[in-house]
Amino acid sequence: MSLALEARGLAKRYGPIRALEAVDLDVAEGELVGLLGPNGAGKSTLVKIAVGLARATAGAVSVCGFPAGSAEAKTRLGYLAELFRFPGWCTADELLTLHQRLAGSGGGGAERSDLLELVGLSSASSRRIDAMSKGMQQRLGIAQALVGGPSLLLLDEPTSALDPAGRRTIRQLLEHLKQRGVSVLLNSHLLSEIELVCDRVAILLDGRLVAQGSPTELARPRGVEIETDVGVQLYRSAGRAEVPRLVAGLVSSGRRVYGVRVLTSTLEEVYLETVGQGAE
Repeated sequence: MSLALEARGLAKRYGPIRALEAVDLDVAEGELVGLLGPNGAGKSTLVKIAVGLARATAGAVSVCGFPAGSAEAKTRLGYLAELFRFPGWCTADELLTLHQRLAGSGGGGAERSDLLELVGLSSASSRRIDAMSKGMQQRLGIAQALVGGPSLLLLDEPTSALDPAGRRTIRQLLEHLKQRGVSVLLNSHLLSEIELVCDRVAILLDGRLVAQGSPTELARPRGVEIETDVGVQLYRSAGRAEVPRLVAGLVSSGRRVYGVRVLTSTLEEVYLETVGQGAE
């Protein structure tokens, strides 16, 4: 499988400060990867190197096979920073027109209309940005990141300002992009959102990659909960394989079984266990 993003032995130092150390990370074609870690873990530094805003001290990053920061790499990625700022006097259509010129996109009005429809802003094409809610501006930011049809999206906290309906719109958008083969590296503190949309999760701590895998692979067993006619019983040491035996034993002893739940840790629990309960 071809890689949209490939980091090998990536290290970055700012004087005595070690921002990244020997990080190996891949994002495959059409894959959604969540990048997690406390403040200062190195997430923003990794993204800045991938975009070409910073240079690695050691190691390398490539985008679709091209060195990060090169003209070829930049034409293949879209980026939305967490603290983006758009001119308030621009309309949504004017902003996308500007970014089409910057990206060298020849998509014209059709591309702008498609992107605004994709993020649920079709009716706001002529609205000034300073008259938009923060959530609308966030969705417009994602639209500008998609100008030119990039192969890789780097999104920094794209759902932080959205209400539940807005977050669902973005989840659906990300699923749609995945179906089209677009890869996404998603940096977010909303672990429930990461768990819902991402194929894989990478956790950074003190500049090192300390865990990665799918949310299911990272989850730890928490036992089996069985609801019977005498209440709910928890078998802490049991797993999915023991469910048939446990249910059969309860039924043979005269109990009525109404429900079974195999318990696993949430991504939030995995994250806190990995980085420490006090991480911000």
